Amino acid sequence: MSPRYSLMGRAAIAHPVFLTVFSLLTSFAPKLYAQQSAPKVEVLEMKANELRQWSDFSGRITAVERVDVRPLVSGRIEQVMFSDGELVEKGQLLFVIDPRPFEAAVKQAEASLATAKARARLTGQDLQRSQELLGNKLISQSRYDESLTADDVAKAAILQAESQLLNAKLDLEYAHVVAPIAGRVGRAELTAGNIVGAGANAPLLTTIVDHKRVYADFRVDEQTYLHLAASGSESNTMPVTLSFGEGAEAASGDGTLKGKLYAFDNQLDSNSGTIRARAIFPNESGRLVPGMFANVRIGSASKRAEYVIPERAIGTNQDRKFVYVVDANNTVQYREVKLGDQIRGQRVVREGLNSGDRVVVGGLSRVRPQSTVDPVPVDNAAELAANLQ
Repeated sequence: MSPRYSLMGRAAIAHPVFLTVFSLLTSFAPKLYAQQSAPKVEVLEMKANELRQWSDFSGRITAVERVDVRPLVSGRIEQVMFSDGELVEKGQLLFVIDPRPFEAAVKQAEASLATAKARARLTGQDLQRSQELLGNKLISQSRYDESLTADDVAKAAILQAESQLLNAKLDLEYAHVVAPIAGRVGRAELTAGNIVGAGANAPLLTTIVDHKRVYADFRVDEQTYLHLAASGSESNTMPVTLSFGEGAEAASGDGTLKGKLYAFDNQLDSNSGTIRARAIFPNESGRLVPGMFANVRIGSASKRAEYVIPERAIGTNQDRKFVYVVDANNTVQYREVKLGDQIRGQRVVREGLNSGDRVVVGGLSRVRPQSTVDPVPVDNAAELAANLQ
């Protein structure tokens, strides 16, 4: 560069107007650069949500009513009147045990009753004559007493014959085995042609379980039991849900059922520190069967105000949990928190947050404590409504 142009450049730089513009540009440059470089992050403003405290347990489905059908009389099975797995009504005929011996016993008992009644008529007539003769002093007192006793014996024979007839009719009725309850019947354990016996060692014919309602039996730890028991009369208002395995969604639409807490056991198991509990659920579809595994959730009777944030907003620093909060100057602040229950991708924050705090929930990889960010508010109302039922 020639000395001439070099001198002109220096003069231009030394010009007062140029120096003023240059100084203004250099003073605004950091602010413009900071605004352009501030990363966008999603922030969630803290608002208290009315939530229940939920507890989860593993359990098994059991029947509300279950009956083992056994024969009450001995004989040969003539007919099986149902199909395995069929829904049956109370009183529906299931098995027919050869009724002929019992029909014969009924006829015999009827004949015995007729004989007893005939004898009673005869003794009654004899007693009436004896009374007349005794009044005329034509027979002795002992003869009258004999007639009276014979009449009493004849009346007692009628009662005995009636009881025998009743037993015979009951045996005939028991030869037709009917369903004692409505429900789903199991398979026929014995088929036509088998000989069965009555009594304590009577064989199992089939089983019936109530299909319209089911129990969920599970165990509750001591602390949770004390919390639930403290609700007292409010226990009936505790929401209880049942979720089950894959493929069961058709039973209720979303794989869950709503029920109610039924009962706790009367003592705590000292070995496991748990107490047995039972909830009852509707089962109109009949797809839930005893023995199935199920997850039971019990909610507290009342709700309380809680702050809830997505799990992704929570960081870990050794054994401490923290979140990033954006202050009024859009500066990121490190904030330690104490967490509560997990609720389907959300987490309850017990301590560390206040109403109005803006928590970073998106773009966490682009923020650092004391850095400036460009906050973008987000609303998780729909997500909370779906997850915090």
